[in-house]
Formats: sequence, C-alpha cells, structure tokens
Amino acid sequence: MKKYLSQYKPFLSFLLKFFLSYIVLTSLYQYYLNSFDAASFEIDSITEIVSIQTQQTIELFNYNSYLEAHPKQNSNMLFVENKNVARVVEGCNAISVIILFIAFVIAFKGNWKKTVLFILVGSVFIYVLNIIRIALIAIALYHYPEHEHLLHGVVFPLFIYGVVFLLWVIWVNKFSMYAVQKKA
Repeated sequence: MKKYLSQYKPFLSFLLKFFLSYIVLTSLYQYYLNSFDAASFEIDSITEIVSIQTQQTIELFNYNSYLEAHPKQNSNMLFVENKNVARVVEGCNAISVIILFIAFVIAFKGNWKKTVLFILVGSVFIYVLNIIRIALIAIALYHYPEHEHLLHGVVFPLFIYGVVFLLWVIWVNKFSMYAVQKKA
C-alpha cells in the first residue's frame, strides 16, 4: 500500500487540493447565497449585476432590452425588443464555473504570484465572456426561439466550458510547476 501511495502521490495530491479548494469555495459561495431571502424571491447581488450588464451588452448590439423581476422566482426576466426571451437565474452568473476554474488552478500548483494573477485574470475573463454569452443567447433566442435547446443547452455551455478548458491547458503548459519542470 505504501508503494502505491508513493507512486501516485502527485495524482493524489492534485485530487486532495482540487476537492478541498472546490469544497471550501463552494461552501463560501453557498453561505453568500443563503444570505438572500429566496422565499421572497430576492436575487443575489452577483446575479443582479450580471443581469444588468447583460442587458447593457444587448443594447451595445443595437437591440432594445430591459429587465423585470420575475414575480414567482428569484430571477430576472430578460426582454429583447419587448419579447421575453430568457430568465437570468443564479446559475447564469458563472460563479460555479469560476470556482471550478480556480480549484483546478490551485490543485495544479504554480508559484503564488503567477497562481493569484492567473486566477484573477482568468476569473475576470470568464465573467466577461459569460455576460457576452448570455447576451448572444438572448439575441439568438429572439430570432430563433425554436432552437432554444440547442442554443442554451449545447452551443453556449460548450463555449464557456471550452474556454475554461483552454485556460486550464494554458495554465498547465505555461505557468504551473509542471510546465517549469517540463522545460528543465
């Protein structure tokens, strides 16, 4: 058993760091979410900001857009050209995706300066792309509502997770301790 622990120590260390950081960050995020009153349909601040920034981004694409609080859910209804095209819910704010991104970067360690900088830049990048993604989904749903499943369920998740995967590849190959060892 000791032989296997020694042999697989890097992999086991990665898993331990990944799951610990993921659990800690997810718990902190859940604590944050619990500070809002879901029973009265209160929307968390991050989702509210994402809703507003998405609505403003849609207007940058020269479409009229506005938000209304959903009367029976803690979400915002998003309108494009007076047509309700989507609901912006907590799951739309990309925080869960950012937590997953951060946990991986922490688990595949690099020096602290590079790790913190990559986490900050990558998180902002994911956040901004997510707002653009939601805006494009809303515009696409305005024009092609019959393709909602394909747009919302396949194309745009593939896009956001694809970007996260590319960031991970960049991290592992360019900035992590693994990349430094590989170069030597």
